[in-house]
Amino acid sequence: MSISRLLVVDDDDEMRDMMTEYLRKHGFMALGAASLAEIEAAMSAGRIDLILLDVMLGCESGLEICAALRRDQDVPIIMVSALSADHQRMAGYEVGADDYIAKPFNPDLLLARVRAVLRRRGGSARNEIPLGEALFDPMSGTLRAGGESVTLRNRETRLLEVFARHPGQTFSKGQLLDRLFSFDAEVTENAIEVYVGRLRKRIGPLGLRIETVRGLGYRLETAPA
Repeated sequence: MSISRLLVVDDDDEMRDMMTEYLRKHGFMALGAASLAEIEAAMSAGRIDLILLDVMLGCESGLEICAALRRDQDVPIIMVSALSADHQRMAGYEVGADDYIAKPFNPDLLLARVRAVLRRRGGSARNEIPLGEALFDPMSGTLRAGGESVTLRNRETRLLEVFARHPGQTFSKGQLLDRLFSFDAEVTENAIEVYVGRLRKRIGPLGLRIETVRGLGYRLETAPA
């Protein structure tokens, strides 16, 4: 299964590292860059399926970089910026950006917009993950088995994706909390119990179950008990 390769371009080390780590936790291969030279080096080293490009990069303009890339590259580009006025967004679209996200942003929105752009461009993220007799599409949040299907809500999709990408692994509540609420504050482990309970009800009829491993956490089971 091919994994989408994303390039996060931001000269703020903390923001770049936070975004790349978050995207890696959700199944992408995320690389970092801070300048046009580093973008070109990353693209020369291997396939890049999407670029998340900050508008203000020190002495370089993200808009100018986007325009330069568009002259000879067809890679999808999402502009990321603290500049959120309509005319600033329009400037991004005019130089060829596929989407524009204003800082500060909700991590759920970032993930959804990345997936949507990849989906529109026919990117490699359209892969379904086999789970026993079921097929799970993390892009659409759809789970199919035996002619039946369910569409999961966003956090349910993200929770199932954690289990699906690490078959057989047991996750503690703390680990799941970190993966589902990486950017959020003041969320307790009780939230994980709620989402696990909801997900169990949705996937049970399709032959999947989430087992509680006493003292350790939760594990996805794809075979009948």
